Amino acid sequence: MTFDELITAGRASNELVMPAAWSQGRATFGGLATGLLFDRMERAVADSRPMRSMNVSFVAPVEADVPALFEVQILREGRSVSQVEGRIIQNGEPRLICIGAFAGDRESIVQVDGEPAPDAKPVDQCQSLPFIEGVTPGFIGFIELRWAYGSMPFTGGSSREMGGWMRFREVPETLTDAHIVALVDAWPAPVLQHFKSAVPASSLSWALDIIHPRPTLKADDWLLYKASIEQAGDGYCHFNARVWTSRGELLAVSRQTVTVFG
Repeated sequence: MTFDELITAGRASNELVMPAAWSQGRATFGGLATGLLFDRMERAVADSRPMRSMNVSFVAPVEADVPALFEVQILREGRSVSQVEGRIIQNGEPRLICIGAFAGDRESIVQVDGEPAPDAKPVDQCQSLPFIEGVTPGFIGFIELRWAYGSMPFTGGSSREMGGWMRFREVPETLTDAHIVALVDAWPAPVLQHFKSAVPASSLSWALDIIHPRPTLKADDWLLYKASIEQAGDGYCHFNARVWTSRGELLAVSRQTVTVFG
């Protein structure tokens, strides 16, 4: 099932079985799980209040082929901001928890543009991460990544940076904020390029801001992602990232803490 098909299925019921095709190691791809939960959270508030900031805690792996219960609760609804909590429950236990701030525009005399995109090689000159069943994560069959910064995972690189171009392999009907959530989480932690052989890793926490008013996007647009390691050691990696449109407009700001088992 494509991301769009899963969004549609998720809207029809509070329970959904995560398909194994969207795997990431022993768990369901975190971007898929978060994106599906985000879609439910977003629909709980007014259209005039887009998501400005979201914090995600990956409590335990969201398993494939196991019914997952989606729960959404509005914690507070003020004049401009709605605070929303979302949870994915499996086997009676929380597996993923999100707290999102959805907020409408406010009048302000201050306007500072987002940082412009850094230089990057054109998409057609960047190496793509191929989908190889049993080798690369299952979700790579649905999302294409093309390297512009750093090295591929497990190649013994030394850069602090990693990233490049990204988009869905099958063009969605519309590129929504839920699609952006899924895409941003598709990139591996930049520390993984430092290893010379494969090691498991999993996200511990994730903070994501989407910039609004959101730049205009076409469904088949490539987005540029660039992450930088802040610190890595003792089995953890802390890194920040930014996302831009193909025209160089800032689209999202991300920060993650990842556990590395190696």
